Amino acid sequence: MEKGVISASSGLNDQSWNVVGQTYVPKLLTDDTFVWHATIPADSFVPPHIHPHQDEWIYVIDGALEIEFMADVHKAAAGATVRMPRGEAHGIFNRSGKQATCIFGVAPSRKLYDLFIQLDGVTDPAELVRISALHEVDFLPPPDAAQ
Repeated sequence: MEKGVISASSGLNDQSWNVVGQTYVPKLLTDDTFVWHATIPADSFVPPHIHPHQDEWIYVIDGALEIEFMADVHKAAAGATVRMPRGEAHGIFNRSGKQATCIFGVAPSRKLYDLFIQLDGVTDPAELVRISALHEVDFLPPPDAAQ
């Protein structure tokens, strides 16, 4: 990987992905680490899932998220860092009524970058689950939408 600066408004190779209404902009990709900027609209979420081979973390830039670790719900406001260890189910919810922005990272990078390329423009949750399973991300049954 070459050293340098990627501007706030750019992604690697000018990439940006729309995954079920959320915008992901890749910022760093090595064998060891994949980092992306995420814009998560109000009332959207990433359903509970497991990365069996990666640790994942989030740094909340602005807005607020709720992170569900099975039965436990943790609130993460601007400035918070959330660690989601590999092999543990977690869901990411924006129930704040406002857009949230954050930086996500996974280590090692594994197949997640390739997964996001394939998920760009996917709007059907069932298709998201099917494609994700091919890239080492396992989704749990969808949460109750009324939560």
